[in-house]
Amino acid sequence: MQQKDNQLSLQQQLKTPLLIIGGFIALLWLIEGIDQFIFHGALDSLGVRPRTLSGLWGILWAPFLHGSFRHLLANTGPLLILGSIVMLSRRLRDFFFISFIIVLIGGLGAWLIGPRLSVHLGASGLIFGYFGFLLLSAYFERSCRAIAIALVVLMLYSGIIWGVLPQGGGISWQTHLFGFIGGWVAAYLLSQREETVPITVHDPL
Repeated sequence: MQQKDNQLSLQQQLKTPLLIIGGFIALLWLIEGIDQFIFHGALDSLGVRPRTLSGLWGILWAPFLHGSFRHLLANTGPLLILGSIVMLSRRLRDFFFISFIIVLIGGLGAWLIGPRLSVHLGASGLIFGYFGFLLLSAYFERSCRAIAIALVVLMLYSGIIWGVLPQGGGISWQTHLFGFIGGWVAAYLLSQREETVPITVHDPL
């Protein structure tokens, strides 16, 4: 009976993260389908356009937009896996906080240093942000769980770290770099917050 209860509890713990991440990815595919078949790619102009006032709005929209189905397909797997790991290892409100910090810093970085006439879009900033968060959490927290998660993430995705370096081919390395930095900042902020939580000690009577 207890084993069955444990299985149900585990299923419930997995259900919410997978529904949220899966729902987000489904939304990305829906938006890309609408963009390709109805707007013929015109929505891509809503991405981050560096050093333009209107381009700041792209910080909010860029993670939802992709240049093609191939672009979105390349992001789907890492986003599903890394996003799920972050959500399973954190409280739900912390997951949304982490995502917000990554999107904000990643978008601002692309807006500040991206080529002036370029447009930056895609969920890869979130991917690099989650990657950075999981790695740097091991450094800031130094717990067995955080270190184990970081090692697993490194085994799975260590190769993507080169994506933060300048490169051509229409790849927004600026978003990758600052998304990673956003994950770093989020890991630091959460570690500081947890350190300042007061511990209540009850004096036995």
